[in-house]
Amino acid sequence: MLLPASYTIEWLNNVVNGTLLTAKAAYEVEELIIDSRKPVSTPNALFFALVTPKNDGHRYIDEMYKKGVHLFVVSKIPNNLHSFPLATFIKVDDTLVALQQLAKEHRHLFSFPIIGITGSNGKTIVKEWLFQLLNGQYNIIRSPKSYNSQIGVPLSVLQMSKEHTLGIFEAGISQPNEIENLREIIDPEYGILTNIGPAHDENFTSWEEKLREKLKLFALSSFLIYNGDSKLIDHIIHEVYDNRAPALISWGYQPHNTIRITSLLSDHHNTVIEIIYRSETSRISIPFTDKASIENAMHCWALMLCLQTDKDAISELMPKLTPVEMRMELKEGINNCSIINDIYNSDFHSLSIALDFLCQQQQHPRRTIILSDILQSGKTSVQLYTEVTALLEAKGINKLIGIGSDLMLHQSLFTVDKHFFASTEAFLTEFDFSTLHNETILLKGARKFEFEKILERLQQKAHETVLEINLDALIQNLNFYRNSIKPKTKLMAMVKAFSYGSGGFEIANILQYHRVDYLTVAYADEGIELRKAGISMPIMVMNPEEQGMDGMIRYRLEPEIYSFRVLGMLENALLSHTENLKEPFPIHIKFDTGMHRLGFEPKDVDGLIERLNTNKTIKVISAFSHLVGSDTPALDDFTHQQIDCFEQMSTKLREGIGYSFIRHILNSGGIRKFPEAQFDMVRLGISLYGIAANEEEQSFLENVSTLKTVISQIRDIKKGDTIGYGRAYTAETDMRIAVIPIGYADGLNRKLGNGVGRVLINHKEAAIVGIICMDMCMIDITHIEASEGDSVVIFGKELPIQKLAERLNTIPYEVLTGISRRVKRIYFQE
Repeated sequence: MLLPASYTIEWLNNVVNGTLLTAKAAYEVEELIIDSRKPVSTPNALFFALVTPKNDGHRYIDEMYKKGVHLFVVSKIPNNLHSFPLATFIKVDDTLVALQQLAKEHRHLFSFPIIGITGSNGKTIVKEWLFQLLNGQYNIIRSPKSYNSQIGVPLSVLQMSKEHTLGIFEAGISQPNEIENLREIIDPEYGILTNIGPAHDENFTSWEEKLREKLKLFALSSFLIYNGDSKLIDHIIHEVYDNRAPALISWGYQPHNTIRITSLLSDHHNTVIEIIYRSETSRISIPFTDKASIENAMHCWALMLCLQTDKDAISELMPKLTPVEMRMELKEGINNCSIINDIYNSDFHSLSIALDFLCQQQQHPRRTIILSDILQSGKTSVQLYTEVTALLEAKGINKLIGIGSDLMLHQSLFTVDKHFFASTEAFLTEFDFSTLHNETILLKGARKFEFEKILERLQQKAHETVLEINLDALIQNLNFYRNSIKPKTKLMAMVKAFSYGSGGFEIANILQYHRVDYLTVAYADEGIELRKAGISMPIMVMNPEEQGMDGMIRYRLEPEIYSFRVLGMLENALLSHTENLKEPFPIHIKFDTGMHRLGFEPKDVDGLIERLNTNKTIKVISAFSHLVGSDTPALDDFTHQQIDCFEQMSTKLREGIGYSFIRHILNSGGIRKFPEAQFDMVRLGISLYGIAANEEEQSFLENVSTLKTVISQIRDIKKGDTIGYGRAYTAETDMRIAVIPIGYADGLNRKLGNGVGRVLINHKEAAIVGIICMDMCMIDITHIEASEGDSVVIFGKELPIQKLAERLNTIPYEVLTGISRRVKRIYFQE
């Protein structure tokens, strides 16, 4: 993260109350880094070695030093201090506290108004809508995306600069005693409490306790805006802030509210709201009709009234509110390209975040950005685009396509391969799209430039049925299990079967970025595809075949050896590669401890040891086995027998070959259930994708995959008419059906027809009627208000895949892996 102003290392050391060690030069800090995976933009970068339950930044000091970073804030000095002769270390008690202290000091260099937002839901939307409404009047600094945590808030506040005239920051908490730090960092003059709800209930005794904690954010604020119709919120706020700051600005229907809603009328697309405030009547229209959007708009309206925004300006701006896109999408593009869609806003801070996501993608050799003019930055164009070109260079961007008059005017500032166009229309008309090939393309544009037209041209024409993959949820699930294993236990992620239907390199790429220790595929060709897509981490192949041995050796894939026959196949293949082998080839030994599927049995171990000791071209990297029923309590005794058997077999192997190797037996269902058997590594499979072995564990996981389609046509059916092939369904009454473009060729099982299966439309379940066709099926929407083009969920967060699997009398594995490749996968990340 580039800082808006440079700080001397001595000043920074005093602010964080640190001890300065081995200072070699009078540095001025220009960039702050907390993530070792991200590129370094300047020579004067400072790395905070943060320690979290998931990781320890001190592990990456050597890596950062090799990248050219010479400034470090640490809580423990490296043992090999002599290895960093050019480094300067600031030693503190707690690096997170030091980061927060730096943000507090930075915050108080500025006196412009600050808005602080907290609540269980709606924080990011209220923040982004306030930006839409007020950015013509103020130069606004705001939290990027939803940076509202103990780390995200200080990083957001550190972007404040003298060019800004208003700040909007979110604050989120997950447990008690977190908000006080955030209050001191944000120090908001204006406060908005959006609502109180069930988020993070597990860490609080009650909603009241959670509400009291959140209200601490506004202890020194001048104004607090909230929904006064909520009895709990209104009661606790008056109890906490009775007769002292802040001034309370409540809104709602009840007469006691400061802003009283007197009328609310909605049609299909808009809502007109009328209020009385200070004895005057005002009216606005917003292009939304749902309850949450109305609440969010009221928070924004109340804030604008506090800021004394002109009433006519409010009435003019409110109808222009647009939906907030809080995610970047990764899609398949034309000419073997991948497209990152982030087309609804364009400012410097969100550009940096989007470029980081672009840099994570390893599947193509080149990176291209299509960028619009950056609007209302508060900086001169020369200053702004000088910083942008430095950022593009630091992130390794190969090509810039700039769209807009301001970029055209300053094109000489850019040093990468560059092309400029006055408008989106000019680009679409004049650009040769065939020149884009085998590259990752980031679309980053302000809304007024209508980059959705470019997206339409670049993305591969897709079936209307899609499988959405939430990468944030995937990583949250990964981290949940990381927090469940011992600190030194490694983690192997299963990406076989197209990552359980979720995708190949896209999933492997995000797992590699988040430093998973191993990946596992079923067959060599899966691993080869990952290598071609830029995946460099270790990959185990579970089912090595003779025709795939040469490919495994060439692409450094590590085979599972489960029999003497497979071992012999590998030995024969290695004979033709001896000149290229610089070290023994890695293998993974599979033991059969009770599954009786694949693996060496106890009686085979002596012969295996003898065979391994006579061949120095191979080396055992790991030994493992597979549990029969880790998710079945009735089989716990047998699971313990398997674990004991594995312990004996792996110990005998280790003693026989004379060296240690990684041992692993636990799969998803056993990681938390049998912690004593975590050994050196665990294997995370279906649970990574949001499907747990039991209800208790399921409550901690996030839904990753959502299968969606749309309504193609709506038809009215008369009583007695039949629907679909074979006249298999007869309408018992007059009914209305919808046709949706998903069938058994997409992976929708034919057994779900004739009332067995259910889908979700506008949050209501609709039964599948008739026999499911190859490419489509019909659903009963008699009781649902719906239109052609409406979204239909086959499975997802509101309609879990487990329910669909139960109706089929099968398991979620089969449903996920059965989704056809013709169903496009869309990956998104905040």
